[in-house]
Amino acid sequence: MADILLIGVGNPYRRDDAVGLLAAREMSRRTTDEMHVVECSGEGTAMMSLLEGRLAAVVVDAVNSGQPAGTIHRLDASDQSIPSDFFNYSTHAFSVAEAIEMMRVLGSLPPHVILIGVEGADFSAGEGLSDVVQDQFDALVEAVEDACASLIDAPTTPS
Repeated sequence: MADILLIGVGNPYRRDDAVGLLAAREMSRRTTDEMHVVECSGEGTAMMSLLEGRLAAVVVDAVNSGQPAGTIHRLDASDQSIPSDFFNYSTHAFSVAEAIEMMRVLGSLPPHVILIGVEGADFSAGEGLSDVVQDQFDALVEAVEDACASLIDAPTTPS
């Protein structure tokens, strides 16, 4: 049985950028023995440190990929590269996507990593999600729950 790390990424003072943190907080209320929940700003080296040595992880963050606001994405980093601009709405130069791809190159990426992203509408300074992202929040948490559930019985070695 895999020990799952759930990482909520975001900045609580940049509106929709807080959605990953809020989803992690909601999931921490639903946590199981197989899941450990943490919050992260999204800085790449911190992300790499959190993922180092793990078997399974789910990362949830806001994205700005050009799709309609509120769109929920699920990417399996275990078998696909993550575009560098996908999880790139961060104040840090070294993003979540770049951290994951660097770990892949270094051979240290956990065997099972799922990224859940929701397209943001408002990344300006301030607190509170935009209406469109707030309207998708329950669906986002459900997508995170589904991703975690899919990893609970994942093999403990790479496929």
